[in-house]
Amino acid sequence: MFDFFLILQYGYAPKGSSVILYRSHELRHHQFFVSTDWTGGIYACPTIPGSRSGGIIAGCWTAMMYLGEEGYVDCTRKIIETRQYIEEGLRKINGIFVYGEPEVSVVGLGSDDFDIFGLGNELIEKGWNLNSLQFPSGIHMCVTMPVTQPGVADQFIKNVKESAEKILKNPQKKTTGGGAIYGMAQQIPDRSMVAELACSYVDSLYMTPKPTQSQTNGHVKQ
Repeated sequence: MFDFFLILQYGYAPKGSSVILYRSHELRHHQFFVSTDWTGGIYACPTIPGSRSGGIIAGCWTAMMYLGEEGYVDCTRKIIETRQYIEEGLRKINGIFVYGEPEVSVVGLGSDDFDIFGLGNELIEKGWNLNSLQFPSGIHMCVTMPVTQPGVADQFIKNVKESAEKILKNPQKKTTGGGAIYGMAQQIPDRSMVAELACSYVDSLYMTPKPTQSQTNGHVKQ
C-alpha cells in the first residue's frame, strides 16, 4: 500500500525528515487534516501535526545531493564491513551470543549466563549507548558512519569483552538502573500497565516545578 523511508538515519538528513510513498491519491488522503467548520475558514493541511519547517526538507535535499549515489554506496560498504568485523569479534567473547545472522548494520546481543541489561549498563558507563530489546531480552549495536572510523570498532569489542568478564565474576548480581526497569517491564503480562508507565514517563518530561513566591515572570526578586 505504501513505502516509508526514514532518511534521517542512513540518509544522513536532519532529524524529522522522512518520505512516505503512497500507491494512490485516495490512500494519501488519510494523512491529511481538514476542518470545514473552523471559524477562521476552511483549513486543510497535508499532515495531522500541521505545517512543517522548510529547513528540514532543504537539509534533507542537501544531504542527498552532497552524498549522491556513489556516496551512499560507499557509506553502505563501510558500515557492512564494520558490522562484520564487530560481529566476528563479539562471537569470540565468553558469556554472550549474537542473535541470528546479521546482514546489514545491526548486531543484537543476548546472554544465557547473566542479565544482558547489566552488560548494557556497563557499556553506558564506558560511553556507549546501546538500545535495549525485549521478547527476547537483548541489546544491540547499530553501526553508523562514526563507528566505521579507525579504532572505534576495536574499542567497542574491547569494552564488551572487559564488561562481560567483569559480570561473569558475579553473574547473579542484580541489574540496577535503566536496565533493571527494562527487564522488569517485559515481565508484566498486562501490557496496558506498561503503556501507562511509559505515558507517565513522557508526562514527566513536560512537568515543570511550580515557581516559588520569590519568582515572578521567570525573574528572581532581589
